[in-house]
Amino acid sequence: MADFKIKPLADRVIVKPKEAEETTKGGIILPDTVKEKPVEGTIVAVGAGKVTDEGKLIAMSVKVGDVVLYGKYSGQEVKIDGDEYLIMRESDIYGIVK
Repeated sequence: MADFKIKPLADRVIVKPKEAEETTKGGIILPDTVKEKPVEGTIVAVGAGKVTDEGKLIAMSVKVGDVVLYGKYSGQEVKIDGDEYLIMRESDIYGIVK
């Protein structure tokens, strides 16, 4: 996704959340009101990294295409071309799914 329309600044990333589960393991269809917010998503854009008080750039630990875990209420929801994304700081990411 090198041609993504938004370039995040500093240590921010843009994440495409994984779709919420539509049914339970037992086959029960879940209405929108009870679906769990996803805590997993794919990074579609990354900023350059964090700049320290001394002016040094700390490179990002994540890259475009990484599947990551994050807090349930992390980030700011935005809509871009009808798709929903989250913009969050790298520090809001708990880990990379291997």
